Amino acid sequence: MVTHEDILNIANLAKLSVSPEELDELTKDMNEIIGFANTINDACPQATDFDNINGLSNAFREDIVVPSYDREEILKNAESQDEGYFLVKKRM
Repeated sequence: MVTHEDILNIANLAKLSVSPEELDELTKDMNEIIGFANTINDACPQATDFDNINGLSNAFREDIVVPSYDREEILKNAESQDEGYFLVKKRM
């Protein structure tokens, strides 16, 4: 359990000033953070309960081959081309 003195010590090490009004809230927040960390530490690393907790599965669809455009038809209006590819200027 984190106390007011612990918070003041941490604030002093961090060179922060903590007002008395903030002290209660900071102490409460720090205790909640440490409590959360403790719940994570208590989790069994061998547990498999976390695998696919939402019951989702991959939904793959079949690949459908569709006709494409002819390469020469695509490149016929290109300013510059080489071996079936568009040539573009290098950006600097």
